[in-house]
Amino acid sequence: MKQKRYSFPITLMARLLHVSVSCFYDWLKRGVSKRTIQRNQQTILVKIAHEETRQSYGYIRLTKYLQAQGIKMSMYAVRQIKALNHLYCKRHKRFKRTTNSDHNRAIYENLLEQQFSMTRPNQAWSSDITYIWTVEGWLYLAAVKDLYTKQVVGYSLNERMTTQLVCNALNMAIHNQKPTKELIVHSDRGSQYCSHEYRNILELV
Repeated sequence: MKQKRYSFPITLMARLLHVSVSCFYDWLKRGVSKRTIQRNQQTILVKIAHEETRQSYGYIRLTKYLQAQGIKMSMYAVRQIKALNHLYCKRHKRFKRTTNSDHNRAIYENLLEQQFSMTRPNQAWSSDITYIWTVEGWLYLAAVKDLYTKQVVGYSLNERMTTQLVCNALNMAIHNQKPTKELIVHSDRGSQYCSHEYRNILELV
């Protein structure tokens, strides 16, 4: 978590990982060994990956998932962390849709054309909706990520996948970063992102 604290908001990570923000800061202040710090970091990374993959990956597949994210960790370490933290695979009865493209709303042109190589912060953001498990149960997470810094600059959580969900995440990102009018915001073409409310926020940037 210490290693990832500049990529994800601490309050969001604490909420997802079932720990308090105060506990996280207390841990940062402790004089612990490098080995303990490394194992704590690995544990948090495995927990995050476990949630991102909807608790459905075994240790082999989860190790490959982590390595694809640029995180170096052995299969043995992942297997041990999963066992010690009771991170078992769960069967999901149904898949939760996070994109509803069945709508008649206007859509924007794809300005990025899948070219995600940026040269500075707040040049381009990506926004997406994920269905995740939290201490409050299953929730929809709308997150806005800076494509240059790889940081989550805005997010919102809700039981329902609504237009307000993505608007709240975008408003947080704008409030935190104060981007210029040259900003490009990339998302899928779901109904939430094509709504009048969401488009109005973009036009005010």
